[in-house]
Amino acid sequence: MTAVFQFQEWLHHHSKRVEVALDRLLDSANTTPNRLHEAMRYAAQGGGKRVRPLLVYAAGSLGGAEAQVLDAAAVAIECIHAYSLVHDDLPCMDDDDLRRGRPTVHKAFDEATALLVGDALQTRAFEILANTQCDADVCLRMINALAAASGSRGMAGGQAIDLENVGKKLDLAGLKQMHAMKTGALLSCALELGGIAAHLNAAQMAQLQQYSTALGLAFQIVDDVLDATADSQTLGKTAGKDAAANKPTYVTLMGLDYAQKQAKELQEIAIASLDDFGSKADALKDLALLVVNRAK
Repeated sequence: MTAVFQFQEWLHHHSKRVEVALDRLLDSANTTPNRLHEAMRYAAQGGGKRVRPLLVYAAGSLGGAEAQVLDAAAVAIECIHAYSLVHDDLPCMDDDDLRRGRPTVHKAFDEATALLVGDALQTRAFEILANTQCDADVCLRMINALAAASGSRGMAGGQAIDLENVGKKLDLAGLKQMHAMKTGALLSCALELGGIAAHLNAAQMAQLQQYSTALGLAFQIVDDVLDATADSQTLGKTAGKDAAANKPTYVTLMGLDYAQKQAKELQEIAIASLDDFGSKADALKDLALLVVNRAK
């Protein structure tokens, strides 16, 4: 008799696993300069859903990935994500005081330190991948994937489009492009890193790409819904920020009901794209449910 997949057990185990890996692979707060390394840990270890590392682990389970390679990939992508949040919160960007239920890095430390924290977390991510003991081709492919997803044609480019369109009208196609770069690129990269580590073939990687495209869009739609409907205490960040800044969102363009319906449809598309993987993809299927049904 086949055992039923226990997602909550999987989630608890891998959430703890990424915290342990972060603690191990980040420099100690006692490393010189102390204040910078303390702030890096504050940014990277300050909680959060850890969706991207979890996607790395779930995609890695589709094949024969080595544990140390998955840990390195999970920490590297979380370092990139943490750096993006630190910079995103700066006064010159989205200017926010609250992140993950506590003061943002530039409030807990100062703006100059926050800028350097982002820079240092970004470079640390690639240092971690470069030092991973694995096949050289796997290492190079992971570094290339993370660099592409993080740069001007990915996350940084999406943020630039976002800032350029504050107070402007952006159509649905433009909004989708912006978020495919700003949010979707790094989510897709998490799955790509896991797939590379698991030595998946081209057809399997294409199926992961279909899943990640649908999931990335669903993730952002849910973010926009929560920004419009939840309070700051629940979210752990300032609620209603997008509306206050007159930013285009899926809710403002599509309406709340349509946005919620669209997120559910994308969830179904993401799950259906994994059919060929069978039970090996159970964690990925449940993560899609978690992303769309989350309350923060």
